[in-house]
Amino acid sequence: MPAKEVLNTLARNDRAAIDRLIEWLRIPSISTDPKFAPDVRLAAEWCAEQLRDLGFKTKVCETRNAHGAGHPIVMATVEAAPGYTGPHVLFYGHYDVQPVDPIDLWESPPFEPVLKGAEKGGPGERIVARGAVDDKGQVMTFIEACRAWKQATGHPTGGAKFTVMIEGEEESGSVSLEPFVLANKKQLGACDVCLISDTGMLGRGKPAITYGVRGLAYTEVTLHASNQDLHSGLWGGRCPNPITELARVLAQLHDDKRRITIPGFYKDVRPLTKQERANWKALKFNPNAALKKIGLPPAADIGEAGFTALEREWGRPTAEINGIWGGYTGHGAKTVIPAKASAKVSFRLVADQDPAKITKLFFKWCKDRTPPGCRWELNDHHGGFGVTVPTDCPTLSAATNALKRASGKAPAMIKSGGSIPVAGMLKSRLGIDTIFMGFGLDDDRVHSPNEKFELECFRLGQKAHAMFIAELVGQ
Repeated sequence: MPAKEVLNTLARNDRAAIDRLIEWLRIPSISTDPKFAPDVRLAAEWCAEQLRDLGFKTKVCETRNAHGAGHPIVMATVEAAPGYTGPHVLFYGHYDVQPVDPIDLWESPPFEPVLKGAEKGGPGERIVARGAVDDKGQVMTFIEACRAWKQATGHPTGGAKFTVMIEGEEESGSVSLEPFVLANKKQLGACDVCLISDTGMLGRGKPAITYGVRGLAYTEVTLHASNQDLHSGLWGGRCPNPITELARVLAQLHDDKRRITIPGFYKDVRPLTKQERANWKALKFNPNAALKKIGLPPAADIGEAGFTALEREWGRPTAEINGIWGGYTGHGAKTVIPAKASAKVSFRLVADQDPAKITKLFFKWCKDRTPPGCRWELNDHHGGFGVTVPTDCPTLSAATNALKRASGKAPAMIKSGGSIPVAGMLKSRLGIDTIFMGFGLDDDRVHSPNEKFELECFRLGQKAHAMFIAELVGQ
C-alpha cells in the first residue's frame, strides 16, 4: 500500500528533513527590509530547487507592484497521473520572515537555528529560529511529504494534480501578490481549492482544521484643526484640541453593549449557526485561563453582548483602535495644543463583509461626527475578505480524514480570529475556497524573539500532508 510506504519513508527521512529545514532557516529572508533583498531571493531559489528536484515544473517568477519590483514568487506544477479525477489543489505558503527585533531578547541568534530538548511542563523538542513555524517549517511539511511520495511511488503527489505558489512578501503586506494572481489568472483559476499551512492547532496532541478566517479593513484617520501648534495657556478653552476631539469621536465606536455603532456595519454579517455554536461550546475553551496567560483577570472577558469569547473571536466582527498619537510625547513638559491628532483604526470582518464597503461606512461615520472647526484626512491602508469554507466541501473532508489518519484523532473544526488576506483574495478574484491545515502552537512565539517549531508538530505536518495526498488519490 503506497500510503504506508510513504509514512515509512518519512520516518527514515526524519533527520535529513530536519537538516533541510535548518538549512532554509539560515537564510535571513526578511522581506520588509530592502537590505535583505538578496537573501529573500536566495530563499526563493532554495525553495524552487527543492521542488524542482522532486519533479515539479518550477519557476522563480519576478513580480511588480505599485511601488516597483517586488520579491519573487516560486511557482511549481505537477501534472496528474492518468486516471486521476480528484481536485486540482493549489498549495500556498510564504518563505519570507518577520524582522527579528528586539534582538537582545533572543536566546540564540535568530538565523542560527538550534535544536532544544523538551522541558518538563513546557515545550517539547523544538527548532528555534526566525521563520521556524511562520512559515518555512510549515511549508517544509508539505515539501517533505512530496519527497516521501516521490521516493515511494515516483510521483511527488502520488498522481494528484498540484500547483504550488510560495510568495516572498506575506510578512510585508503581499503587495505584489494580487497583481501576480491577476496576471496568472488562467493558470491559477484552473485550481479547484487552495490548501494553506500557516495556522495552528488547539494544542499539543489536539489537531485542528481551520475552515474560516476573518477579513480585515485597516485605516488611518487624522483630525486637523489649527494650522500650527498652539500655546495652551493662550488658546486652551478657545479652540478645538484635536486630541480631545478625536478621542471623543472614537469613543463613540461602541455602544453600551459593545456593539459597533456604524450604520450598516452588521448588514452583511453571516450569522453563526446553532451547530457552530454547539461545536465550539463542546471544545470547552476556558476564557479565564487564556486571560490569565496575558496577565488579565476574569473580569477582562469583555466584548459584544450575547456571545462567548470564542464566538467573538471566530465569528463576530470587531473595531479596534491600534494606535493614537498627537501633540508632544517627549520627555518633560510642553504646554501645547497640537494642530492635528491621528489614530489607526482596524476592523476584523467575518464572511460576506466587504472591506471596501466597511471602510466607506467608517469614513462617512467620521465625517458625520466632524467636530466644529476641524477637518478629516482619511486613509485606506489595505483590506481583505474573510473566508468560510462550506463544511460539506469534499476537499475539507479529505483534509479532516488525513489529519485523523496522521494523528489518530479526529481534528477539531475551528475558525481563526486572524486574517490571511490571500484566502480572501483568492475567493474574491478566482472563486477558490481555502482550507487551512496548520501545525503551530499558541506558544510558538510567532513574530516574537525565540520563535520555535516543535519537532512533533513538524512530523505531524509531514504525515498529514502525505495522508491528504493519499485521500486525493484513493490510497
